[in-house]
Amino acid sequence: MESWSVEQVCNWLKQRNLGELVPKFREEEISGAALLALNDRMVQQLVKKIGHQAVLMDLIKKYQQRKSGLESLTYCCETASQNFPEVITGKNLKSFFVRHKMLQWTSSYALPDFPYDVKCILAEKKCPDHSMRIRIIEFLQADMTKYLEGSLYPNSQQYNIVVNALLQAYPFLDEDGNGFLLWKRALKDRFKYVRRPIEDDEQVLRNKCKFGHRRGQSRKSSFAGNTLDDVQGQVEEEPAHLKGSAMDVHIKWLNREYMKTQRNWEEVDNRMNVTIEIRRKMISDKAPLKDVLRLFPFLRCPYQLFREFQLLTHMDIYKKTVEILEIYSENILSLYVVRNNPINIMLQENLKQHTEEDVLKYMKMTAACLLLPEVFGDDSSLFAAVNEEVKAVTPVLEVKNPFSVSSCEFALYIEREELAQLDDCTMALAALVAAFHVFDIPCPKRIHRTLSFLESLVFEVRSPASLP
Repeated sequence: MESWSVEQVCNWLKQRNLGELVPKFREEEISGAALLALNDRMVQQLVKKIGHQAVLMDLIKKYQQRKSGLESLTYCCETASQNFPEVITGKNLKSFFVRHKMLQWTSSYALPDFPYDVKCILAEKKCPDHSMRIRIIEFLQADMTKYLEGSLYPNSQQYNIVVNALLQAYPFLDEDGNGFLLWKRALKDRFKYVRRPIEDDEQVLRNKCKFGHRRGQSRKSSFAGNTLDDVQGQVEEEPAHLKGSAMDVHIKWLNREYMKTQRNWEEVDNRMNVTIEIRRKMISDKAPLKDVLRLFPFLRCPYQLFREFQLLTHMDIYKKTVEILEIYSENILSLYVVRNNPINIMLQENLKQHTEEDVLKYMKMTAACLLLPEVFGDDSSLFAAVNEEVKAVTPVLEVKNPFSVSSCEFALYIEREELAQLDDCTMALAALVAAFHVFDIPCPKRIHRTLSFLESLVFEVRSPASLP
């Protein structure tokens, strides 16, 4: 980047949706070396929009960190080889070169030259349909295999590098702020699909043997099989410590008990405790949510969702959410930014129809909950769909008739499918925050400030985020 001309810098800005900055960069003759020398004050003078300032500084910072990492690695190698030649021998030498090779791969990766039909779709900035997504993933997988010199086992960082490169070049592919997770999952599935029929590759056979595959045994396409062997074969990581037969018994019992009207909740708690290891492993390995819920359907129950959150964080999220809404509801409703919001107008109209103190308090808490994204300037559609269809794929609330005492409804949706029905706004807000943690779902940027505020209060950080 240091050797880039002004025009190359301008082209780089266009690729990252910063084309508005091109005239100013040309006027000020910002070359690659000048770009890397910019500090915060220079960027503020050069770029007017705060969003563009943040993106530009982040890109410069990432490049400098990557460059610094490569330079420090080279320096350590030279120093070690001169002063301590025995340090980089044998296994240490092997791990050193593996690390160095990975850094080279990181710094040199560039997206492949897609076929003409794919280029046309991407040039029009249209979200590709299913068949076109498959085409893109196929070319990315083939290209990664080339960079990996034939290996079919990329590590997590290499997946991240490729998906980041794709979304930086084509930001419109980042669907509702959750595109990274979806594209990475699709790319990993493609590698699994390619590895599945291979019987003559030494590395593939060695890993199949290591992770419990049997020669000639076809792998499941999902986690739907109710045995630990099926689950281990899908995630392709080291096996869980519990035996498959015992795990199978617990999972089958949980599925049978979930179908009953009268449930043994004490035994449900015990078996959810026993199975938490394999459940957390599936979630951390990005197993499809539908497969996690198929094996552990009690995660659809708000009580078990809150309990899972408490097992992970040692925090009672429902209790904390009640405290948050009781403390902040009046402050939120008094803010000027929400005064003319349709939800606040709807609240004021409904308050006139009731006199009971408990009803009025409930309505105000409901309104405060729904208005939180407006307070922080976030995208409310990624938080709650009020009397509308849910469109976001990340956890979001569906709310119908929020101020009706008799007909209000709250539900939690993930991936546009209903996960759980909820009793009130407090339970709904607690379930929304819990879902991001329990299912390990990245928070979309357009709702980040709202959730950061809630999480800082739930986790009782020393300096919690405050209302604007």
